Amino acid sequence: MRNLYFLSSNVNKYEEIRSVLERYGILLKFRCTTLPELQADSLNRVALEKGKVAFKSIAKPVIVEDDGLLIHALGGFPGPYSSFTFRTIGNKGILKLLSTSKDRSASFVSVFVYTDVNVTRRFVGKVDGKISLKPKGRGWGYDPIFIPKESKRTFGQLGKGKTFISHRALAVSSFAKWYFRHKS
Repeated sequence: MRNLYFLSSNVNKYEEIRSVLERYGILLKFRCTTLPELQADSLNRVALEKGKVAFKSIAKPVIVEDDGLLIHALGGFPGPYSSFTFRTIGNKGILKLLSTSKDRSASFVSVFVYTDVNVTRRFVGKVDGKISLKPKGRGWGYDPIFIPKESKRTFGQLGKGKTFISHRALAVSSFAKWYFRHKS
């Protein structure tokens, strides 16, 4: 199997992705780099553009990911602006925005893009759930405040168990099944 690279500045994402792909026998190499991000109101557009830039930068098969927390009472915010929102107001800010809302439903969406010299493919994973009343657990990013449907615990409380049920795991598994059929 050829080398496959994941380009990102987020080593936590890499570790989650690597552990899922290992189950499929796919070895993933990591290139820690900050890719310029298109500012758009669509996770799909951001991820597809990231894929183009990543492939141009190393000219080898790559996967990239963009994800977002979509809070229904906030009209899908922060969505594609999740990273910026987390850096600026964090989980405390999100909880403050929802402090008077009865609707705490949310979705976590992950968009993966695979790009090589001939192919660009997109894979999406989505987990529905809700925002907790306060942070619980360790995790990173929004993990301490997102409770997936059918659970009473946040992603942050699930620890490594999150790796098997997250939006990222769903998108990566979909990619791995396709990759195994088409690229091995």
